[in-house]
Amino acid sequence: MIEFGEDVIVVRAGTKWVRFTQDGMERSDGIRERFALREDGTVELDGRIDEMDFAAERVTRELMLGA
Repeated sequence: MIEFGEDVIVVRAGTKWVRFTQDGMERSDGIRERFALREDGTVELDGRIDEMDFAAERVTRELMLGA
């Protein structure tokens, strides 16, 4: 399930969730990471820069598998 708010996006899978804000990502396990959408369409997530679709796939895989 995906919830959209004015300043936040929350993605849920069962009891796990990931919350995105303008400058960060927080997971249900308490881990927080730096997050930024860049002007060139890439995503910076915890110091790693990826194409947006690759970053989304990585976050989804970690959420679903608990990695």
